[in-house]
Amino acid sequence: MQKVKFFKSIHVKIVIIYILLILLAMQIIGLYFVKGLEDNLTDNFIDSIKNRVELVKYNVSEEMQRERDETTVSTESSLNEVLSGFASNDILDARVLNDQYRILATAKNSSRNRVGQYIENEAIEKVVKSGEEYDVITLDENTKKRVWVLIQPIIANDKVIGVLYIESNIEIVYDNMNQINRILALGTGIALAITIVLGTLIARTITRPISDMREQAQALAKRNFSRKVRVYGSDEIGQLAIAFNHLTNRLQEAHSTTEAERRKLATVLKNMTDGVIATDRKGRIILINDPALQLLQLERNETLNRPIISVLGLDQDYDFEDLIHMKDSVNLNFSTHDTPYVLRANFSVIQKESGFVNGLITVLHDITEQEKIEMERREFVANVSHELRTPLTTMRSYLDALADGAWKDENIAPTFLNVTQTETERMIRLVNDLLQLSKMDSQDYQFNKEVVEFNRFFERIIDRFEMSKSQTVEFIRLLPEQTYFVEIDTDKLTQVIDNIISNAMKYSPDGGYIRFGFTVQDTFLKVMISDDGMGIPKENLTRIFDRFYRVDRARARSMGGTGLGLAIAKEMIQAHGGQIWAESEEGQGTTIFFTLPYELEDEVGEWD
Repeated sequence: MQKVKFFKSIHVKIVIIYILLILLAMQIIGLYFVKGLEDNLTDNFIDSIKNRVELVKYNVSEEMQRERDETTVSTESSLNEVLSGFASNDILDARVLNDQYRILATAKNSSRNRVGQYIENEAIEKVVKSGEEYDVITLDENTKKRVWVLIQPIIANDKVIGVLYIESNIEIVYDNMNQINRILALGTGIALAITIVLGTLIARTITRPISDMREQAQALAKRNFSRKVRVYGSDEIGQLAIAFNHLTNRLQEAHSTTEAERRKLATVLKNMTDGVIATDRKGRIILINDPALQLLQLERNETLNRPIISVLGLDQDYDFEDLIHMKDSVNLNFSTHDTPYVLRANFSVIQKESGFVNGLITVLHDITEQEKIEMERREFVANVSHELRTPLTTMRSYLDALADGAWKDENIAPTFLNVTQTETERMIRLVNDLLQLSKMDSQDYQFNKEVVEFNRFFERIIDRFEMSKSQTVEFIRLLPEQTYFVEIDTDKLTQVIDNIISNAMKYSPDGGYIRFGFTVQDTFLKVMISDDGMGIPKENLTRIFDRFYRVDRARARSMGGTGLGLAIAKEMIQAHGGQIWAESEEGQGTTIFFTLPYELEDEVGEWD
């Protein structure tokens, strides 16, 4: 998990919140306190000045109304004396003006030269005309400090006879406020420092359990359920830690159950002979077991996240919605020209209780052998019906002719009876061959095996055919001089060799050769019977051992064959523990090979 940056951590956020709250509180308190204190100090300053001004104003009014003669002090001197007593640190200047806006006296020595001058001032004119006092805070142009200007009218007999102009140093009040603000800022800074320390300590009590839970969540993501969150208290965070530990235990139990079920499912899927494919709700493959991959002959990375209809080759005929509603199984034909390969797919929908489709389960079965057996069964029934129908039809025709009076004809009747007898024998051979194959299929037969010298056994069969052959076919024997012993049922194996030699003689032309021989390979004798006949096409070579299969049906039937001889030979050889096969080139002849396990001479003992 990505590491949390310092300024994004909850620890820092909590401290910042504390700091912001303190700053906000101090700002609100400071604004209210400073504003109130400023108003209070300003009011006290103004009230103090006004109280002093009232006394001066009274004295100024008395001096301005006093009658004077040569012996009395001049008005200017008396007013200067009154104003001089009014001067102090907070009074910058005090002036007395008459109703003609001329300066009568001033408390500032540097301004004595302005006595008698006319002053044009709107505020003074307003006071003289209205008889109401006027005050304002202005900025001194020289010192750039705030000055409180107070202009009060001097009234006598309900008439304004002059004004008292006062300039006071109200900057003192603001200097005091600045000092108080500095003290307040220092206190705020100290409070913030203490808040940071305390906030850090308090935040740790909150963030430490949260950090533990974060680490626990990371451990849970890695399937580590052994770690527990430490409980630091019984408050809400402590209760959360307890709940988190309980959740961990439940997750551990759930994971164990899920893992056990997953292993069971994996084992079942792995050991199933059928292929299983699971998709999501969009039809993409999310799970496929090994048998399904083997059946489809694909790699896992070629199937996962691909549409199932594409993997199964159904995209031309169906879409995923069709498979969801599919009730019957679907055959998947992957057969080639040489190899049949058919799968059967059954579909089952995964649904929630609400009916929402979560996906699709597909089960694949290999039904190639079933289809092959079914096809062989149909072909077998058709062949048997055909093989029996031909002689029966022939016999019926001849018997009808005999019944119609042909039996009276001494020339025709024997021929008809001979044909009927031949067809009867053919049907008997066919039925006997079928009964023999049926017994071998059901394993309802017994072998009377005995150990024989195969060289002598093979020579006797060849001698018998050589003495009874009618066409000019030459036998060539390629037999080894060393004797070999085999444990066989002589009657059954004689039937096999007779059938192979009979076929070789049937299809060999006059003047041709039939070769006999055998060699030793490991613990088997490899027997060979070869002819110079017309050969077998390559595409038919692997099917000549199938029941009723004939390369040339018309010619084989005319030669009296049932099409079961090589099929019986195959069953016999396999029952003896060997194999049989053919090699041929069209127009160059055919060679039949079969193998038999042989006994070593020292294991046989004396052979009679």
